[in-house]
Amino acid sequence: MADSNLIVKAHEADKEGVVLTVTPESAGWEHVGFQVVKLAQGQVLRRETGSNEICLVLLSGKADVATKLQSWQAIGERMSVFEQIPPYSVYVPNDDLYEVLALTEVELAVCAAPGFGRYPARLIAPAQVGVESRGYGNIERRIHNILPEQESADSLLVVEVFTPNGHWSSYPPHKHDRDSLPDESLLEETYYFHVQPEQGFAIQRVYTDDRSLDETLVVRDGQTVLVPRGYHPVCAPPGYEVYYLNVMAGPVRTWKFHNDPDHAWLMTKPRE
Repeated sequence: MADSNLIVKAHEADKEGVVLTVTPESAGWEHVGFQVVKLAQGQVLRRETGSNEICLVLLSGKADVATKLQSWQAIGERMSVFEQIPPYSVYVPNDDLYEVLALTEVELAVCAAPGFGRYPARLIAPAQVGVESRGYGNIERRIHNILPEQESADSLLVVEVFTPNGHWSSYPPHKHDRDSLPDESLLEETYYFHVQPEQGFAIQRVYTDDRSLDETLVVRDGQTVLVPRGYHPVCAPPGYEVYYLNVMAGPVRTWKFHNDPDHAWLMTKPRE
């Protein structure tokens, strides 16, 4: 089976610690950028934000983080995403900078989208992350709302999802690829996966109504899936826990999705 151009694989860390990169240019879209950076203890990542706003998500590990005007010491709590406690994150506006000093080994997600300078840098502590269960039965999953539309940002929407083994998520299949508010918003999206045990895999299907795009993907630990359009459900095979971090952005910062009409009936929970 040929590799899908919707899957972005990790590579050996460069001198900054970057192991995976998605840019609007590489993805063929306009808004979402995403990187994964793995820092050794004592390593420093320092960058200017330029025209993008940034959400730094400490996937695992502890760090000191500073921007032009703010600093936070020894943030980070979980050593693995599968501890399933909300992460520490830092929002950084455009025309700012960030410096991350790793106090332990750190896996850092750098989520990027166009910024307009409306909001200052801030810490997003675990207590500020909305936690919810969504779905029922074997479509139940755990959601951590890191940067939802109710919280301040110019473009970015950031959420992480824990799908138990044998369960489905992003399900019933939904899409957000039409700028047709109030019914549906146009949002590009990345899915960054971890799988436990790490030799496992997840399954993700990405498809459109007319099937001009219709791919079923086998996704490994540490890989990213691009969702430029279409429905995009995820399955965690029995025996494997699946985590993913979603980054979304588009012309309007709101998440209005459309369920696949063939499967929308699943939104009605069966009577006990």
